[in-house]
Amino acid sequence: MPRPRKWRRVCTMPRYTDFGAGGIERGDPIKMTVDEYEAIRLIDLEGLTQEQCADQMEIARTTAQAIYAGARKKLAACIVNGAPLVIEGGEYRVCEHRDGCCGRGCRHGRCPKEADREGTAHQKERRKE
Repeated sequence: MPRPRKWRRVCTMPRYTDFGAGGIERGDPIKMTVDEYEAIRLIDLEGLTQEQCADQMEIARTTAQAIYAGARKKLAACIVNGAPLVIEGGEYRVCEHRDGCCGRGCRHGRCPKEADREGTAHQKERRKE
């Protein structure tokens, strides 16, 4: 029996899912998965390391590295060949903290659990004074 796949955590779904080269479509669209999109967003846009990205997505660093490498190759093929890009599918789950957040790199800010811990620490400091 094969090992079950681990779902990758994604903060939010992409706002835009279809991209083309100035209205000129050359060939079949290249399909990027939502988890590949998330790796590009976290590493290239948010400036996280691969290790931080892996932690955010709740996967192994080597898995994050492989996802990121595949995503960059697809982006390069789109740019060089003028192929359209479509973001869809993949093995992911959307972050459960939709109103809060899930950590650094997330659009939503900080996780409510982290805020609770800071609030508790702040209250302890105030009691000491």
